[in-house]
Amino acid sequence: MLLFTQRVLPHARLSMVFIVLACAGCAATPGRTRSDDPLQGFNRGVYKFNDVVDRATLKPVAKGYRKITPHWFRTGVGNFFANLTYPATVVNQFLQGKGKLGFEDTGRFLVNTTVGIVGLFDVATKMGLPANDEDFGQTLAVWGVGSGPFINLPFFGPSSLRDAPSKVADYFLGPLTYVDMPWETELGLRLVDIVHTRSELLQLDPTLQRTYDPYAFVRDAWVQQREFAIYDGNPPPETLDEPIEEDQPTDDAAPAAQPTH
Repeated sequence: MLLFTQRVLPHARLSMVFIVLACAGCAATPGRTRSDDPLQGFNRGVYKFNDVVDRATLKPVAKGYRKITPHWFRTGVGNFFANLTYPATVVNQFLQGKGKLGFEDTGRFLVNTTVGIVGLFDVATKMGLPANDEDFGQTLAVWGVGSGPFINLPFFGPSSLRDAPSKVADYFLGPLTYVDMPWETELGLRLVDIVHTRSELLQLDPTLQRTYDPYAFVRDAWVQQREFAIYDGNPPPETLDEPIEEDQPTDDAAPAAQPTH
C-alpha cells in the first residue's frame, strides 16, 4: 500500500519535476474516463476480496472509531489529512495550467498549516479560499491521456490504467514522505487516515446493499465521479446523460450477497 518506500535522491526528484513540467505544455482535449471493463472477471474477484477484508477488519474499526469520537474530533482529523494532500493539489494545479488556482491553493495550504495549526482547523475557507482536489491522474487526463480499461485494485479499489500508476506520483508529493519521523509514527498516521476515510463512507453502505450488482454500481459511479473531477464539475453533456447500467452478472460471476449489518 506504499506505506514504505525508498526516498528518491534530491537530484532525481528535481529531474522528474523538470520532465513533467516540460510535458505540461502539451495540453490537449481532456482524456475521457471510460467504463470499459475487459478485465471484469478479475475485477469482480478483487471486489469480492476487498469486500471480505472490509467487512472483517476495516468496517468494524471504522464504526467503532465513529462511535467513540465526537464530531469536532473527526472534523479536525479530516481537516488535518485533507491539508496533507495540498502540496500534490498545488503541483497538479500548475501542471494543468491553472496558475491562479495554484497560487490560491498555495495560500490555502500555508494559512491552514500555520494559523490552522497544522491543518486541524480550516481557516482558509472562511477567508475565501475554497478547497480543491487535484491529483496526477487528473493532470494526465487534462493532457489528453485516456483512462484505458477500468481496474479494481486490491485494497485501493476502483481505478484505471491511467489513474493507478498516478498514485505513486501523488505519494511522493505528500509531506509525510519527507518528514523525518519513525516509521511506526508514519504507519500510524496513514492507518488513522484510512480508518477516518472509511468512517466517512459508512453512510453510503445501505445504498450499496440495496443495489442488484454492487460491483457494477461502484464501477460506474467511480467513472462518473472521475469525469466530474477532471472537468472541474462541468463534464460534457453526454457524460451526464449516460445512465449507470448495472451489468447482469453471469452465474459464475454473481455478486456476493450483501447482508445487512
